[in-house]
Amino acid sequence: MSGSRFLYDSFDAASARIDAHERVMEERWTALEFRLAQIDGALERLEKRIWLGVYGVAAFLLAQGAEAIIHAATR
Repeated sequence: MSGSRFLYDSFDAASARIDAHERVMEERWTALEFRLAQIDGALERLEKRIWLGVYGVAAFLLAQGAEAIIHAATR
């Protein structure tokens, strides 16, 4: 063969570039899944805290209502 060897090696470089790109995309996807799992866990913890607050407010209101009923009944 005559001519430059780079004319024939360009396809190997292209496939290596594609393989490298695929590996990078797999790592990015793995990192994205990891981060989404962390966000999901944080949202679950936040949801538990919100429900705890809601139940706390409901318990406070029920206690106030019960106190008002008891106070009205003892008059």
